[in-house]
Amino acid sequence: MPREPHPGRTVAAAERVLRGEGRRPLPVRLLPFLGPAFVASVAYVDPGNFATNIQGGAEFGYLLLWVIVASNLMAMLIQALSAKLGIATGKNLAEVCRDQFPRPVVWAMWVISELVAMATDLAEFLGAAVGFYLLFGIPLFPAGLITAVVTFAILLLQRFGFRPVEAVITALVGIIAICYLVETVLEAPDWGAIARSAVTPRFRGTESVLLAVGILGATVMPHVIFLHSSLTQHRIRPTSPQESRTIFRFEVVDVVIAMGLAGVINGAMLIMAAATFHAAGLVEIASIEEAYRTLHPLLGPLAGTVFAISLLASGISSSTVGTMAGQVIMQGFLHWHVPLWVRRLVTMLPALVVIGLGLDPTRTLVLSQVVLSFGIPFALIPLVMFTRSHDLMGELVNRRRTTVAAGGMAALIVLLNLYLLFAVFFGGGP
Repeated sequence: MPREPHPGRTVAAAERVLRGEGRRPLPVRLLPFLGPAFVASVAYVDPGNFATNIQGGAEFGYLLLWVIVASNLMAMLIQALSAKLGIATGKNLAEVCRDQFPRPVVWAMWVISELVAMATDLAEFLGAAVGFYLLFGIPLFPAGLITAVVTFAILLLQRFGFRPVEAVITALVGIIAICYLVETVLEAPDWGAIARSAVTPRFRGTESVLLAVGILGATVMPHVIFLHSSLTQHRIRPTSPQESRTIFRFEVVDVVIAMGLAGVINGAMLIMAAATFHAAGLVEIASIEEAYRTLHPLLGPLAGTVFAISLLASGISSSTVGTMAGQVIMQGFLHWHVPLWVRRLVTMLPALVVIGLGLDPTRTLVLSQVVLSFGIPFALIPLVMFTRSHDLMGELVNRRRTTVAAGGMAALIVLLNLYLLFAVFFGGGP
């Protein structure tokens, strides 16, 4: 089968790898395939993660670190499945749902997915606005407008192909990683306690369950499950089952590297809060602004500035990715193509309302992450269903143990959410 021509040096380099031309080292052959998972990984280090991880670390120390580890391992498998669906079918998850499910189900899934996307954008937009406020003293409302402009400017890079957007997003993730490397050096945490908490599942009351669900929602992001399949569906088109398998193997490496970095950043957020606030008895640190102000006397002005820079980079990059995901959801389920500026305007309105009403940004961020967690099954269950279908996936169909593992994750998330509801409404929780 002849290969269709594709513009761009990245695609051309990938095609040479698939044809087996040249004997280049593995890292060089891998480079053209890296990128989609780094874009998706931004959603795993968004401002919602700042809110849940800071509250979790300040109130419970290292207790909930195991939730981050478990969530990140889940994210690796889920994002690998999403990437695989795009490679095997040439369609994204929302498009496959539209093809496979009855129309009423498709509309219901679209509504749920849109609500999740709005909760996502709320967290990301608020985080960027708070970052501008902390760094430059810009009031939240104009900071929110600046965020919208910057996000739109990054999205306009899509007209030059996928690589410029991937490069900008990856650079912003790098900034966040460097910031938390600096924070970790400054705070000198208890590595023994960190090691124990990373592998010991524990809760301490209903509030810890709420934060655990928030961390889960902020890590296993439903909107980015839809997005990742879109990022791989047309990026490098295979012309044979063997090429599909090769592309997927490279994409798995992409996922492991990108999600591993996101997991380290997430862990560093909670460790920072535990080593500074909880260790100093400041268990009531309940907002990003308080964390920023408190870091100055505890670790010096550098720590506060670095923290604000990482928050701003997180908010801008994740807001961009959130808008991309919203486009995929609307186009996939309904086949509607909405201009980016309209999408950006609609998704920024809830955040501007929150700012205008004077609601607590951090508490809003935490609750938005709980909403995300409730939306996970509506993306994850169809993903598992489709990737286990040989008719859809062909040579890339799931192995049985993969399906069992992913199905177990979906069941665990549903049970955790049901437990949280019971605890909140019948157990006197928050």
